[in-house]
Amino acid sequence: MNVTIEKGDRIRLVYTADPYTDLVRGCEGVVRRIDAVGTVHVKWDSGSRLGLVPGLDEFVILR
Repeated sequence: MNVTIEKGDRIRLVYTADPYTDLVRGCEGVVRRIDAVGTVHVKWDSGSRLGLVPGLDEFVILR
């Protein structure tokens, strides 16, 4: 099942391939935008603004 990610969706991080982030599994945030190449830009509750790459990073949509 394909689920469309939309601006304003609340998401929870499952895994990120970024070795430099302080984000860990379970962090939550709100989708701010999806850019032209598909990066999901998130405003994390922790204050981070790390973008996620679908297919590389894993997350669940909470809505």
